[in-house]
Amino acid sequence: MNKKIVVIGSCNTDMVVSMKRLPLPGETLIGGEFFMNSGGKGANQAVAAARLGGDVCFIAKVGNDPFGSRAVDQYKAEGIKVEHIGVDREHPSGVALIMVDEHGENSIAVASGANAALSQADVDSAMKAIAECDIVLMQLETPIETVEYAARLAHGMGKRVVLNPAPAHALPDSLLQCLYMLIANETEAEFISGTQITDMDSVARAADIICDKGVENVVITLGRKGAFVKEKGTYHQIPGHKVKAVDATAAGDTFCGAVCVALAEEHTLTEAVEFANRCAAVTVTRRGAQASLPHRNEIE
Repeated sequence: MNKKIVVIGSCNTDMVVSMKRLPLPGETLIGGEFFMNSGGKGANQAVAAARLGGDVCFIAKVGNDPFGSRAVDQYKAEGIKVEHIGVDREHPSGVALIMVDEHGENSIAVASGANAALSQADVDSAMKAIAECDIVLMQLETPIETVEYAARLAHGMGKRVVLNPAPAHALPDSLLQCLYMLIANETEAEFISGTQITDMDSVARAADIICDKGVENVVITLGRKGAFVKEKGTYHQIPGHKVKAVDATAAGDTFCGAVCVALAEEHTLTEAVEFANRCAAVTVTRRGAQASLPHRNEIE
């Protein structure tokens, strides 16, 4: 089996302030700690997959600025193929402003910049990389039209298309029908299914509704409770791992990258989710986005 993974998505520079608690609307809190980190859901997932052993090509767009060039250099250092990261001379690189409280909960605002300019033409220019891969992993921090176009293209080539629908966005059935797998958290699963999640029965009901829209497999992440898997009519609840959470940033991105790496290594879906739970548990014990992503030797 071809073990290459193509990640199509966003890259941002995260500017993070760590506080005892998150400020209320209109409130200013003094005394936080600031640090800057490379982020963006697409980039986080690409780096996570590469650190966990994946052969990764990243399709993205950055601005013609120091943030963009610094990010690309970092991806190269991670062993990610970067020839399909375009430079946009009209828009700046994406930036995310993140606040994190002492319990690891976060609040994030994103200025998309060049991410919003990722186009169908950019996908076409990477046609060879998509044709040579086994799995295409995407999120929703780039234009939905580009995501849907790439999903149709990759699905038509027989690739396994995996979508992490974050941030939550209305999705056409035509996109969902191209998906081998959708990996959503509870909020995203509620948004797509129209079902409120309150217990495991409602989790299963949400997964059923999403599958009825055309998705082959559904994974719903449940934070410290682990993850729920619906795979071709069968249901599995995969338990999480108890750790002291410091920062939940990028835990979901780690999970997505880890699932794809394990699937590319020919593990079953439930084995892949078990592996991803371990990886995400390590991530939440550290601060930052890409700075918190684990390497394979740490998991094993």
